[in-house]
Amino acid sequence: MSEVKKIVAFESTNDMPDLQELAWAFPDIHPGMAPLGGRVIVQLRRIKKKTGRIVLVEETKENEKWNNMIGRVVSVGPLAYKNRDTMTAWPEGAWAEVGDFVRVPKWGGDRWEIKSRSDEENEDPVLFMTLNDHELIAKVTSNPLSFKAYV
Repeated sequence: MSEVKKIVAFESTNDMPDLQELAWAFPDIHPGMAPLGGRVIVQLRRIKKKTGRIVLVEETKENEKWNNMIGRVVSVGPLAYKNRDTMTAWPEGAWAEVGDFVRVPKWGGDRWEIKSRSDEENEDPVLFMTLNDHELIAKVTSNPLSFKAYV
């Protein structure tokens, strides 16, 4: 009987990210909002228009953009990571802080775009999302640019 090939749903590498690529993927842009209550604002990783010398079709770019599940925490609401009854911090502390790279749910959250201040006229806007503090899936401890989701 032949061996069945395992389907990988999510993969990454532990190599160090290129700082220039990291700055491009997560540009320093204000989201235009501040989170209320126990919510967190996450800037999602930007998706390149090209892979090497291959220009990606619009449908592929849109699919990649909305399937993106890696982001950087940019703002935390005043009640995030606190017991809503007593207003004391969670015993285990904050799961993620501003600047941390995180994995977020593929579905859910409130998402919006902000145009980049880049000189490039056709530059894609930067995607943000707001979600509840307990909805963050994981803190990324390896290269945030190496993650690839398979859908």
